[in-house]
Amino acid sequence: MSIRWPRFLTPTHLSQIISTQKNPLTALQIFNQAQQKYPNYRHNGPVYATMINILGNSGRILEMKQVIDQMKGDSCECKDSVFVGAIRTFASAGMVNEAVSLFNSIPQFNCVNFTESFNTILGIVLKESNFKAAHKLFLDNCWRLEVKSRVKSLNLLMEGLCQFKKSDLALNIFQEMDFQGCYPDRESYRILMKGLCDDGRLDEAIHLLYSMFWRISQKGSGEDIVIYRILLDALCDNGKVEEALGILGKVLRKGLKAPNSRRQRLDLSKCRGGEDSEATKRLINEALIGGGVPSMGSYSAMAIDLYGEGRVDEGEKVLDEMRKRGFWPSLSMYEAKAEALSKKGRVSEVVKIIEEGICVPSVRLYNIVLKCVCNAGDSEVAVGYLKKMAKQVGCVADKETYSILVNGLCKDGKFVEASGVLEEMLIKSHWPGAETYNILVKGLCSMGRQYEAVIWLEEMVSQGMLPDISIWNSLVACMCCKMSDIDFWYEGGLTL
Repeated sequence: MSIRWPRFLTPTHLSQIISTQKNPLTALQIFNQAQQKYPNYRHNGPVYATMINILGNSGRILEMKQVIDQMKGDSCECKDSVFVGAIRTFASAGMVNEAVSLFNSIPQFNCVNFTESFNTILGIVLKESNFKAAHKLFLDNCWRLEVKSRVKSLNLLMEGLCQFKKSDLALNIFQEMDFQGCYPDRESYRILMKGLCDDGRLDEAIHLLYSMFWRISQKGSGEDIVIYRILLDALCDNGKVEEALGILGKVLRKGLKAPNSRRQRLDLSKCRGGEDSEATKRLINEALIGGGVPSMGSYSAMAIDLYGEGRVDEGEKVLDEMRKRGFWPSLSMYEAKAEALSKKGRVSEVVKIIEEGICVPSVRLYNIVLKCVCNAGDSEVAVGYLKKMAKQVGCVADKETYSILVNGLCKDGKFVEASGVLEEMLIKSHWPGAETYNILVKGLCSMGRQYEAVIWLEEMVSQGMLPDISIWNSLVACMCCKMSDIDFWYEGGLTL
């Protein structure tokens, strides 16, 4: 390892040096050497965060733990985001107990606010369906001064309970919010409304709607439209169309603050038959959009919700309606549309979103398109979008972008092209997992390109990864095949 050390080293400069290293272990070695070379130098929180992030992203969990322990010993001020990233790394590796242990040790660090870490670990424990542990975690930490808000954590508890048909317990939490010194937000109402409707507790859902009119919707926010729709759809699904229409009138009047002129234009006579539940719901959705006061919030919330449910055609109607009203769809709406189309395998329509230039694409939108194109077996076309991203200001390909392309090219048997993308990925300091190396090395061996296979194998080993036994078998088979070819030509030469 050879680097050019400056005459005077600052933590910011060191962060830049280690961020440009292709190998995370090399970055760690430089990080550790800094204090030896500069006796007056001390790591600070940001440089620790950079090093921990590098090790976490490359799967170097043991080394990441060592750096975290070192940071605790240095007592430097560190931000909540450092722990959030490390907790997620542990959870992704299936080490939930390690994630919980790290969170419990945060008070030993110099961190004055760990609200996001608290919400992150709570969400992870709930995902494991361990309600008892989640409840204890909440009780042990909700009153800490370092936890600045409890609304999100209470929402997480309610959502976890609702997912397992425990909306009655979620309702108890909702009702206790006032005693916790916090107030339900729009997300609280959305989570509970969905949980009650999914459990068939429609009377309680209606009472929740009325409390929402009083607390959340006093100013008539267009984003509330999604919560109203949950209840109205549930009433239609349960054959209560007349009740749904009655509540729709109250929603337009009290919730969306629609003027009489707009409400009187609505023709809901087609809904009264109620024989076709889906058709009735579509008409009610149109009434919510057409009857309320037009706003970007209502259009965006409704479109994203419809796309999220895979109801692409209805989502498209919302986009058409908002354009007529002089509103232009947001990037998040196009991202939701691309994801919905991708799930349905409508590749040409997904590509059209970027190709027609109807919005300035984000990295997330590109990643959705790339994944869709690669799943369709057109990985080479997907690589072309990587070049487009490079030309777009502020749109930098991330680890997910490169991973999608490398895996897509390998899936299509284009291992040489995958090697080129992987090389660029490493130059950008994004480290793939062992599985990516394994697939690529085996693929190159199957093509008889043992030289490139050995290079990637060496790169893999240099990063401390352990190759599968099948990798060695593929490499030996490839070498033996080459040797047999040499022997064949040599023997042929002797007979001349």
